[in-house]
Amino acid sequence: MRDYLKFYIDGQWVDPVEPKTLDVINPANEGVAGRISLGSAVDVDRAAQAARRAFASFSQTSVKDRLDLLGAVVAEYQKRYNDMAAAITEEMGAPAYLANQAQAALGIAHLQTAMAVLKDYKFEELRGTTLLVKDPIGVCGFITPWNWPVNQIATKVAPALATGCTMVLKPSEVAPFSGYIWSEIMHAAGVPAGVYNMVNGDGPTVGAAISSHPQIDMVSFTGSTRAGIEVARNAAPTVKRVHQELGGKSPNIVLDDADFNAAIAGGVKSVMMNSGQSCNAPTRMLVPAGRMAQVKEIAKAAAEATTVGDPTGNSAMGPVVSEVQFNKIQTLIQKGIDEGATLVAGGVGRPDGLEKGYYVKPTVFADVTSEMSISKEEIFGPVLAILGYQSEEEAIAVAHDTEYGLAAYVQGEPEHARRVAKSMRAGQVNINGAGIDFMAPFGGYKQSGNGREWGDHAFGEFLETKAVLGFAPKEAAE
Repeated sequence: MRDYLKFYIDGQWVDPVEPKTLDVINPANEGVAGRISLGSAVDVDRAAQAARRAFASFSQTSVKDRLDLLGAVVAEYQKRYNDMAAAITEEMGAPAYLANQAQAALGIAHLQTAMAVLKDYKFEELRGTTLLVKDPIGVCGFITPWNWPVNQIATKVAPALATGCTMVLKPSEVAPFSGYIWSEIMHAAGVPAGVYNMVNGDGPTVGAAISSHPQIDMVSFTGSTRAGIEVARNAAPTVKRVHQELGGKSPNIVLDDADFNAAIAGGVKSVMMNSGQSCNAPTRMLVPAGRMAQVKEIAKAAAEATTVGDPTGNSAMGPVVSEVQFNKIQTLIQKGIDEGATLVAGGVGRPDGLEKGYYVKPTVFADVTSEMSISKEEIFGPVLAILGYQSEEEAIAVAHDTEYGLAAYVQGEPEHARRVAKSMRAGQVNINGAGIDFMAPFGGYKQSGNGREWGDHAFGEFLETKAVLGFAPKEAAE
């Protein structure tokens, strides 16, 4: 069992001011996998003050200094790669292949991307006689989720380090092991004292303290839209910058000229990956109504081919993260049945042979309408809703009939798909199963958030722009 009872503040592992622990549950077997301490506003204040002191010097470091530091973090991460992957499987149930090939891999990828951007990033630009300077924003507060735990830590910490910011991190208390290992990596890499700090705890206590702290200049939150609203409210009195990557109910428009076998099966697989616990999962599939019977057949086969079981084995899908999530998903699956959608695969209850653990059946509904709960609510589980459309215009309208705008997907003949993709109001649009691009900005329209992560766009979240008038003589500008 893991006992992670200390916080990382000012370059040291320290005890919480008031001892209070929380059991961390392994979702695969419902057993206690470890304990963490739950912090308080006082712990956050200690961390914020340390970050404020460190900012004075770290903000003045050179690009070379920060490149060397990021390189040291990458080197230490590589030493702990297997530990990181194993921790993610244990804390949130990601299958071993996914933890190794995607979850843990994303941590290094974002660090390396930040290094690539930093090498050529222009922090100063002369426009006429005015010098535009991009300064680090200051002390940053990070509140990260449990579904892609180290990915979301890396997307915030890497660009913050690269731009000269200092920080306080609160990893998810549901899946905190990876955040603790990340902190050990930062310490081993020689990150200067106070530059990086980590306090475990829950959202209403530690998260609220980070959002409202007057010494924290910006807060970056990834999670539900409901929680994101609270973060923004808590941040408002100090007028700090608020960056949010929130919920999604992403449409996947399958055009009539698409390769249906590939598009439908691929869409099902994308939803089931990570047990459906991805904010950008294509959970609403829009298909030509006249081909619904064909779609049902392909989707049913794809869902039933998805193996579910022990994440340390060879299963494609592990459990969902917690009993709370399991119960929410079960309730929404039942709502889908009660509201009249056609159950194509899966349904309520655990898969056969799995009596313990938060396992959910890979579930597909068809003949779904926009008014149904499973079409509107972010289920955050392995549940796909298939809706029929009569025309391309209707498909686009239905795709936009949501409060979210994080991602969208279009499948079809390339030129046709490109045209439809350009009409999508979403932060990231994927055409025909395109692969990952670490330089592509990630973030949403509408209630899916504000700002962008990944690549060079991420740097802007951590920088202020200063205009120095009269910096250059007039003749230099002529």
